[in-house]
Amino acid sequence: MPTRRTVLKGLALAAAASVVPLPAFAEPDYVPPLRQMRGMWIASVVNINWPSKPGLSADQQKAEYLAWLDLAVSRKLNSVFVQIRPTADAFWPSPYEPWSQYLTGVQGQDPGYDPLGFAVEETHKRGLTFHAWFNPYRVSMQADPSKLHPSHPGRQHPEWILPFGGKLYYNPGLPEVRKFCQDAMLDALTRYDIDGLHFDDYFYPTNTTAFNDAATFAQYGAGFPDLASWRRHNVDLMVSEMQQRVREAKPEVAWGISPSGIWRNKASDPLGSETNGGQSYDNLHADTRGWVKKGWLDYIAPQLYWYIGQPPADYSKLVPWWSNVADGTGTMLWIGQAAYKAGDPAQAKEWQDPAELSRHLTLNRSHPQIGGDIWYNANDLRVDRIGSISTAVRDHYQRPALAPLLPRLADGRGPSRPVLAHALLGEGGVEVKIVAHGHDVPFNYAIFRSSERLGSFDDARHLVAVVPADKHVTWTDPDGKKGDHYYAVAVDRVSRTSRPSRGRQVR
Repeated sequence: MPTRRTVLKGLALAAAASVVPLPAFAEPDYVPPLRQMRGMWIASVVNINWPSKPGLSADQQKAEYLAWLDLAVSRKLNSVFVQIRPTADAFWPSPYEPWSQYLTGVQGQDPGYDPLGFAVEETHKRGLTFHAWFNPYRVSMQADPSKLHPSHPGRQHPEWILPFGGKLYYNPGLPEVRKFCQDAMLDALTRYDIDGLHFDDYFYPTNTTAFNDAATFAQYGAGFPDLASWRRHNVDLMVSEMQQRVREAKPEVAWGISPSGIWRNKASDPLGSETNGGQSYDNLHADTRGWVKKGWLDYIAPQLYWYIGQPPADYSKLVPWWSNVADGTGTMLWIGQAAYKAGDPAQAKEWQDPAELSRHLTLNRSHPQIGGDIWYNANDLRVDRIGSISTAVRDHYQRPALAPLLPRLADGRGPSRPVLAHALLGEGGVEVKIVAHGHDVPFNYAIFRSSERLGSFDDARHLVAVVPADKHVTWTDPDGKKGDHYYAVAVDRVSRTSRPSRGRQVR
């Protein structure tokens, strides 16, 4: 497997390629941010992305994952969200739930290596952050409990599971189920060096009595006016307790959720959005607005999978609505983007426009509460059917960006100031050598270049590369020239920065 040092060589070209003029449509006073979420979801359920099919060898699975990381680098992303518990199973040797069937084709079968350990290590070698993506309650994509592995908790505790819609679910109304699910997910958090713990948009399967939790409601629902209120309370407990437990276990880990994009329609609630679509508050019993207002999340990433102007859910109306919800709460707002719809012939004509997704990011710039985007899904970033992804990258990712810094961590101690040993002009450009201070090796180095001396490093106007750190790092800027000034800033895993190095001018 490649080392962090050899990975750096492969990153140099991609990093340097970002040094291009801003596009013509960009506002003349637009200042590219130093930090911005640029992520993609890598889905494992039913082998959507990785592994591409069950039963691949360990080496084949590893090669596929490395290719996804190469894609993330080429699209100038800084984070990946990897689904490691798709159906109450595990992509690591969990003491709680069996090995995932999406690895080997057989639930409970050891894949011959530790996929999560491998994925985290390789992601970090490339200077990318790793968010572990969990589905909280889904047990199986089929409804027969006897097909679960004999050791599966759903077999050991049949009273924990309920069938619905051809699938099996843990019953969120049982306190022992809620604690078990938290324990199972926190096992990955405590044992692996992950950067984020991430829930997707599925909670209760639907707002219907066909999900037969009436007996549980009778046992635990005293004091609630109706079934829906009790169900929302159960989900609220899962969310608020997860925050507490994540903070206790690893306070520097980001905790967040990517819910469906509509909390409630204004017709149902005056606080709702000007939409007329499925409501997470009512349909999934997920009070997504409430979680933000109560401060239970580090970030929320609503899936705004609609085009600008789309009835009955208009992207251009949901963006300001969510921005208003997040404003002043301390909860970061990232937007889930529907890369999978762009160029899909089954979608509306608006999705056949290569510039649609780019316009989404342009609109986001008008809302400072938005701190970036996550793209679904990885395969669509690779295929780029009509050039919509490359268009968005070209228009909006001209400068590199550090991963976001959680507001609650901003006052923490940053890494030590690095030494910029030299900036030498050669045939291939300017070679920059950076040396870590003492034994304090950071996560990344941010490299700045300017025709004049720099006094501020708070934005990305002069940021030319973000490269994985090591004790000694050499990086070549193909666009550097005589007279340029270079600086290096050390970046830690949570995106805190050091004081800039002393500048070096190319002679």
